[in-house]
Amino acid sequence: MAKVAFIGLGVMGFPMAGHLVKQGHEVTVYNRTGAKATQWVEQYGGKKADTPKDAALGQDIVFTCVGNDDDLRQVVLGELGVVHGMHAGAILVDHTTASADVAREIAAHIKPLNIAFLDAPVSGGQAGAENGALTVMMGGEQTDFDTVKPVIAAYSRCAELLGPVGSGQLTKMVNQICIAGVVQGLAEGLHFAKSAGLDGLKVIEVISKGAAQSWQMENRYKTMWQGQYDFGFAIDWMRKDLGIALDEARRNGSHLPVAALVDQFYSEVQAMKGNRWDTSSLLARLEKSRS
Repeated sequence: MAKVAFIGLGVMGFPMAGHLVKQGHEVTVYNRTGAKATQWVEQYGGKKADTPKDAALGQDIVFTCVGNDDDLRQVVLGELGVVHGMHAGAILVDHTTASADVAREIAAHIKPLNIAFLDAPVSGGQAGAENGALTVMMGGEQTDFDTVKPVIAAYSRCAELLGPVGSGQLTKMVNQICIAGVVQGLAEGLHFAKSAGLDGLKVIEVISKGAAQSWQMENRYKTMWQGQYDFGFAIDWMRKDLGIALDEARRNGSHLPVAALVDQFYSEVQAMKGNRWDTSSLLARLEKSRS
C-alpha cells in the first residue's frame, strides 16, 4: 500500500481518490474549494490538506487532476505547489488533460530534484471514474510506470505506457480526435432516422450489432433520441481538448479537417447555451437547423 496525495477533486478526481482509499492506500487530498475536500473526507475517510505543498509532504506518489495547463503549473510549481513538499524519489502523476508541452516543462523542472513525472490523462468519463474503469494513457520512464501501475489499478481497467513524457497527452489527443468524428456521425445518423420517420431506438438496436457499433452509440443513443444532454462530458471541456489537439496538429503538420469542423459545431452548441451539455448534444444543433 502506498502513501499518496490527490490534488483536484472534480467530477473525475473525487471518485478516483475514493477508489484509492477503498484499495487500502493512505490518501491525503487537496482541492481549491475546501468544502469539496471536506465532503470527500466525510465520504471516504483519509485526510485533507490546506495547500498542495502540505498534501504532498511525505507522500510516495502525488496525483494531480485539474483543469488546464495553467492550473497544473499552479498546483505543481506555484509558491505552495506540490514540488515544494515532495521528497527525492517520489513520483508525480498528472491525470489532467493538458498539452504535451506542459508535461515536458514540468518533467524538466522537477528532474533535478530527483522527482519523477508521468503524464497520465484518462478516458472513460465520469462513469468510468465512478466505476473504477478508466483507461490511462501514460508517458514517462518504464520504472516509474511499473511503480505506479498497481496503485492506479484502483480506478483503471487499462493503463499503458506509450513512450517518453508527453506521449500520454499526445495519445489523449488521438482519443479526442476519434471521439469527435464518431459523435458527429452518430448525431447525423439519428438526425437522418428522425427525418425519415424511423424508430431510432430500434434502428440503433439493429445497427449496434454490426460494424457501426461504438461506445458512444451504446451509451448515448437513448439520451440523444430523447434530447437529454444535461450530464456527461461537457462541451466546454471537449473544446478545450480539441483546441489542444488542433494546436499540436499545427506544430506537427498533421491535417485534422473533421476535428476542426466538429470543434466549430461545438461552438455553435455553446451559442445555444449548451456549454455544460454532454458532447452528444451535436444532435441538438442539427435539430435546431431543421426547425
